Amino acid sequence: MSRRYLCANPGERASGLIDAVSAVRSGELVVLPTDTVYGIGADAFTPTAVTALLEAKGRGRDMPVPVLVGTVRAANALVEGLGTYGQDLVDAFWPGPLTLVCRVNRSLTWDLGETKGTVALRMPLHGVALDLLKETGPMAVSSANRSGAAPATTAAQAEEQLGESVAVYLDGGPCDDSVPSTILDLTTAVPRVLRQGAIPADKIKAIVGYLATD
Repeated sequence: MSRRYLCANPGERASGLIDAVSAVRSGELVVLPTDTVYGIGADAFTPTAVTALLEAKGRGRDMPVPVLVGTVRAANALVEGLGTYGQDLVDAFWPGPLTLVCRVNRSLTWDLGETKGTVALRMPLHGVALDLLKETGPMAVSSANRSGAAPATTAAQAEEQLGESVAVYLDGGPCDDSVPSTILDLTTAVPRVLRQGAIPADKIKAIVGYLATD
């Protein structure tokens, strides 16, 4: 049976985080608030948990799951390198709504879907999410909704769509901003915007110079 915890209540927040950490370590799914929309997450290194996440969303392996981290050190351990501009972008916009696509560290044994040797990384600017990630380590996290439906901006909306497929719902209240993160590909010589989002392109250009957009 799913459990939901109101994170505005200090006691429930503490209990919810303990329960959520236990669920993630057991290969179960957790819904968590972020600085954009609610996410559904699983341990990034448990393939069965990632598969369960994709099934809960009704999503195929052709749309691999991004990874959220609680520290920059964790992000660096997952990639071959942040490239020419990655560290400057991290310094400017993390934690925050910027997702960076990098070449994955080839020594990792995980399965996030058909990633083609890349990983999409982000550190969210949300206390509950960061507290959870610092305990669990990197989590595969996608928006908490069924594929094709509107992203959830409250825990209740997430629960309506995902139901008992999720073990723990961390209810951090309504999202302050439902604009998704900007996705920037750093695997090419010129950084490329894959999705326009909360970080405007002109702010990114101020750091990287030339910027490609689709």
